[in-house]
Amino acid sequence: MADLRQQRVVLGVTGGIAAYKAAELVRLLVKDGVEVQVVMTQSACSFITPATMQALSGRPVFTDMWDPRVSDNMAHIELSRGAGLIVVAPATADFLAKLANGHADDLLSTLCMARECPLLVAPAMNRQMWDNQATRRNVAQLARDGVVILGPASGDQACGETGMGRMLEAQQIHDEINSSLQPKLLAGKQVLITAGPTFEAIDPVRGITNRSSGKMGYAIARAALDAGAQVTLVSGPTNLEAPAAAKIERIESANEMFAAVKKHVRGADIYIGVAAVADYRVAKPSEQKIKRTAANLALELVPNPDILAYCAGLPRPPFCVGFAAESQKLHEFADAKRRRKKVPLMVANLAQDAIGADDNEVTLLDDSGTHTLPRAPKTVLARQLVAYIAKLYSSAKTTRSGTAKDAKDAKV
Repeated sequence: MADLRQQRVVLGVTGGIAAYKAAELVRLLVKDGVEVQVVMTQSACSFITPATMQALSGRPVFTDMWDPRVSDNMAHIELSRGAGLIVVAPATADFLAKLANGHADDLLSTLCMARECPLLVAPAMNRQMWDNQATRRNVAQLARDGVVILGPASGDQACGETGMGRMLEAQQIHDEINSSLQPKLLAGKQVLITAGPTFEAIDPVRGITNRSSGKMGYAIARAALDAGAQVTLVSGPTNLEAPAAAKIERIESANEMFAAVKKHVRGADIYIGVAAVADYRVAKPSEQKIKRTAANLALELVPNPDILAYCAGLPRPPFCVGFAAESQKLHEFADAKRRRKKVPLMVANLAQDAIGADDNEVTLLDDSGTHTLPRAPKTVLARQLVAYIAKLYSSAKTTRSGTAKDAKDAKV
């Protein structure tokens, strides 16, 4: 996981009303420990002052290509050196046109041309400007040139209209920056993740489920994407928004989840079973609502398929990671589950401490023993876990390759 306290970001601000969001973005990045160097166009200074951005960033703000504070008068070169990213937010239609056509007539545009790091832009403009053919051509050209386009979103605009062109919120841009700065430990890998609860119908209006929120599974999906993986997320019923770059398949029952996993697992390099899958379902759900009476109601329950065991038992299984939520004897029960299902890694936590919470503490169990990840936000734990999975996966792949080579040599 990247330590953002060691990162430096150049934030470019151009002349649009959404410049006020740039102030919040600086605050969020500085809170993470990121060193933020703000560069503003002259037009941006009409919407928000350099003094505001300097106060928030704790660093001098640059607006002039000939700023005498840079000893060699090469601010367009010096300011971007050592930066992990350049982010332009807001990026106006005019500034996008400059970038797409190689124009460099001020400090920010020249700095973007002379960069040695990735460039992210967050467009912000009226809906008609966004829909204009020239803007569409410019955005397409920037994407071909490798510039990352963040948004825009649809919503209310300062002009009083509603539509596409609204800049993403500061938190969304912050999350994209965070993602871009993460090491790509799973670049090119296919990762299949299950998340959330399942719902087993009793009748058309009732069912058996659990209190899983899906937060951990969704956080792991985000972290795997940040690590460069291609992610398929099979999700039970949740109120969470899936990461935009993930391929999402929504299900309700355990059997539906099993069918979705079987469809995707053979193309997966890694399978992470985070979902709280119901162990049992009703043998014969009623087609009509069961009416209340004074008598007791008996339901016959039958076992659901064991999705993790199925994946681990395939002839050529993916690298399988299981989750164990226990209420007691955490290490004992989780390790027994790992050995029984023959998976290389089991992630264990106490259910009463984790379900529905935004933070957690987990224990990792593998062939080398147990390793505890201290309590932290689930987003942080997810990145730590993905880094650990990448390490184990790489080691397992190397071991398999060596075994295959030894077997081939023996035959020769």
